Amino acid sequence: MTSPLGKTPVLPSRRLSVAPMMDWTDRHCRQFHRHITRHTWLYTEMVTTGALLHGDVARHLDFAEIEHPIALQLGGSEPADLSKSAKLGEQWGYDEINLNCGCPSERVQRGAFGACLMAEPTLVADCVKAMRDAVSIDVTVKHRIGINDTNSYAFMRDFVGEIADAGCSTFIVHARNAILKGLSPKENREIPPLNYEYAYQLKRDFPALEIIVNGGIKTCAEIDLHLQHLDGVMLGREAYHNPYVMAEFDARYYQDAMPIKSRFEVLQAMLPYVQDQLDLYAQRGLKLNSITRHMLGLMTGLAGARSFRQMLSDSKQLASGRAELLLEAMAKVRE
Repeated sequence: MTSPLGKTPVLPSRRLSVAPMMDWTDRHCRQFHRHITRHTWLYTEMVTTGALLHGDVARHLDFAEIEHPIALQLGGSEPADLSKSAKLGEQWGYDEINLNCGCPSERVQRGAFGACLMAEPTLVADCVKAMRDAVSIDVTVKHRIGINDTNSYAFMRDFVGEIADAGCSTFIVHARNAILKGLSPKENREIPPLNYEYAYQLKRDFPALEIIVNGGIKTCAEIDLHLQHLDGVMLGREAYHNPYVMAEFDARYYQDAMPIKSRFEVLQAMLPYVQDQLDLYAQRGLKLNSITRHMLGLMTGLAGARSFRQMLSDSKQLASGRAELLLEAMAKVRE
């Protein structure tokens, strides 16, 4: 467990962050990303209030000190439950609590949270106020620009305005509509068109708020363009599938003079962690693939990247449970 006493004393800005992504941004993924970028904010997968209040808290909240700055994303719509869950997050040492108002999956809708909450701004405001009353760390909201056929700027503006009145000062705008029926979560990340202008206008209308944009952003050139209008940029799938895109973030966006790690140095830095995890959780049946699956995109763009991916995806090789497999895969790229 990470103690609040061990938190990063001075947190970097949210200029850059990696989006919360279900089944992807677990603690193994975040450990890997942290060896590429020291200052970019990392977010957990969404954790529901039910899972925290009635499940294994340690399994959901445990993380390593290296992961700071780190935000806990919560899914829920009951102010009292969110208040208790936010308090747990603060006790475990998280730097921010984020409320999910953007996930469009039917499972999330059945729980009456996620993107469908955009239709209930007063309830979201109550949830935010309850969490802010319970914790001293930042409470933020991640949302879409609209839901279903409701895609007017005024709808999003009024949603943000009411939540801001409840004390939230940071909004992460996934710049697509959420289609709650008929599209899968994957299709919801691709089919509704992007509209970054809504996020830009939001910043113009609420200059005192911190506005961060998310959705379809892949390159530093695109990041630079958005930062001319907004306070921050959140990367999603690109950070996962092509993680080395983040290698220059510290120097470019945080003025960090530390040398940029090569891809091979990143891989070598992960070796002790991989071995420790395999040893620590051997009795629980932790598989090597649980860690290596997050690393498959590290060599993207290099000769031998395909062989690297194949070796780290080979079930027979992975069954050996040898951390050294990472070095053997790396040799394929060097060749």
